[in-house]
Amino acid sequence: MTDENKREEEIIEVYNCELPKRILMVVTNACEAKNHDKTGVWLEEFARPYLAFLDEDYIITVASPTGEIAPIDPASESLIKDIKWNEAKKALNDTLPLDTVDYTVYDAIVLPGGHGPMFDLAVNETLGEIINYFDKHHKLIAAICHGPAGLLPAVKDGIPFVNGRKLTCFTNDEEYAYKKENMVPFFLEDALKNAGALFTKSDVGAINVIQDDNLITGQNFQSSELFAKTIIKYLSENT
Repeated sequence: MTDENKREEEIIEVYNCELPKRILMVVTNACEAKNHDKTGVWLEEFARPYLAFLDEDYIITVASPTGEIAPIDPASESLIKDIKWNEAKKALNDTLPLDTVDYTVYDAIVLPGGHGPMFDLAVNETLGEIINYFDKHHKLIAAICHGPAGLLPAVKDGIPFVNGRKLTCFTNDEEYAYKKENMVPFFLEDALKNAGALFTKSDVGAINVIQDDNLITGQNFQSSELFAKTIIKYLSENT
């Protein structure tokens, strides 16, 4: 084989090599709820996707509205989970400010829940712009539990992004069942319906993941594992 042919083969090999997927995970900075209970990121909803993405060798950026520490809802922690998900917990200690991120280079945006997003992601204009960009370019948008609150700021020409989209989130029934109804500034299920979403729900605590084209949503923390698997499957087939 001549040196020229060898160089050509090397170029073809590099060209055919699949680049790693890039994931932008956006989490909350809110640490206190409406009734002053502690809140933040629900650890499982962040940790399961985050660690699953690492297993796929994805490049992950964790951002939040203000950057720095993203608080973990203490109700979502335990000693066993701390050990199992320690690497994911570390990633929440030093997030990037959302408005400093070049979101155009990412293949997917993922919004974990916890009640925190109801207080900051739900009204974040930068996040709304990002969601609209991802939808325009048919990139993956995924959110779980209260993460879909971050879809609400996405409005284009007066039409909410969620209008006419099939999706789910932590339901009104679940707020009452877990005695969280006094924590929230509004009921997310109602807000999504009012914005025109085609809302789908299952029983309290049931695993439920809904895919509508480039939008994937999960109902609750019990859905975290299937949520992560659905994202990975989509990215393997569509990017």
